[in-house]
Amino acid sequence: MREDAGVTDEVDDRVSTPLVDEAVKKAAVAWVGVAGEPARALWCVPADGSLLVVSGPGEQAAPGLAEAAEAHVTLRGDHGGRIVTWPARVTGVAPDTEEWAALAPTVAAKRLNAPGPTADLVARWAADGCALVRLTPAGEPVAGDGLPDDSLAEPPRETPAVRAVRKPFRLHRVRRR
Repeated sequence: MREDAGVTDEVDDRVSTPLVDEAVKKAAVAWVGVAGEPARALWCVPADGSLLVVSGPGEQAAPGLAEAAEAHVTLRGDHGGRIVTWPARVTGVAPDTEEWAALAPTVAAKRLNAPGPTADLVARWAADGCALVRLTPAGEPVAGDGLPDDSLAEPPRETPAVRAVRKPFRLHRVRRR
């Protein structure tokens, strides 16, 4: 905080560029990587130059994000391709705070296919221990020629939701000769 002639304003310690600011404003999905883990596509809500992400029981899975101090965020442009990757400072928003009361309803209102009213969703997030985190730009972004040329696609993760593949359906009997 700084006081000049009776005016008090907070010092903004964000490290950002116009490209990151514009990409954050338009973001609906961000690829977030934490501590060497593969990046995960997470829905997000832009707020005050940073991204808000909710994760936890009944919501999207983002292992390690709530406990992390740093993450790497990749955003896409209007053409659908990757345009910028930047390091982010991860800050948790705790329930029963003024910040939670201001931000959680905004994020809940943007949640697609939300089960019930916004107020009920916010209450469930607080009761179930869901994490609401703020991803704030905190370093030099990588853009343009600095981005890798390959797709960075990861192999599919192991899942219990695998079933045996059935033989294809045939309407008519096929005779072998």
